[in-house]
Amino acid sequence: MTQPNISRNPCPLCHTLGANVLHRDPQRSYLVCRVCNLVFVPSEYLLSPEKEKAEYDLHRNDPDDQEYRQFLNRLFSPMLKQLNPGSHGLDFGSGPGPTLSIMFEEAGHKMTVYDHFYANDPAALDENYDFITATEVVEHLHEPRKELDYLWTHLNPGGRFGIMTKLVLGPEEFKKWHYKNDLTHVCFFSESTFKWLANLWRAKLTFLGTDVIIFNKSNPAPDPKPR
Repeated sequence: MTQPNISRNPCPLCHTLGANVLHRDPQRSYLVCRVCNLVFVPSEYLLSPEKEKAEYDLHRNDPDDQEYRQFLNRLFSPMLKQLNPGSHGLDFGSGPGPTLSIMFEEAGHKMTVYDHFYANDPAALDENYDFITATEVVEHLHEPRKELDYLWTHLNPGGRFGIMTKLVLGPEEFKKWHYKNDLTHVCFFSESTFKWLANLWRAKLTFLGTDVIIFNKSNPAPDPKPR
């Protein structure tokens, strides 16, 4: 296997140079950032948009699939408890069969969906939202800092940003991890990576179970009263 040129592969989340090689397998190399601990694949392993979409076209997500709804419920249920009635949400990376958005609509919330391949409406990304969800999305992002920061800026104060993704547990676990074998998975987050991001955003962070992460965007401090 060709050795990755580490000097040309800054961390796509914090942009730090000098990542370490965490693991190599017959398909790819995996680097780990020494600052934010993101595990990522070097840029030479990123799929073309055509090959990436071909993989996503194989997904068979169906809003009527109760098993799929139960899977999404791990994020849906805790998020729902934190929302004000009639909130406006964005399901980012909704995929070929949007389902989470339907679940929130059924609960009385207004939803917008966006997906780079299946619902590519740039106007959806110009609005501000009370909550944003990204289920099984962040591991696919080629430019996670750019995309996550953009979403964060479009989240209203007091809003929630809910993410579902499998977490990196450690080097030995990573070697045996089936999650890394999907070639569309190019960024792998750990608890420490999300804590780094929460510190950057000055956000409250909650971990639920093994794969649900919720960021709470604080309300701005009120202007001091004049004396």
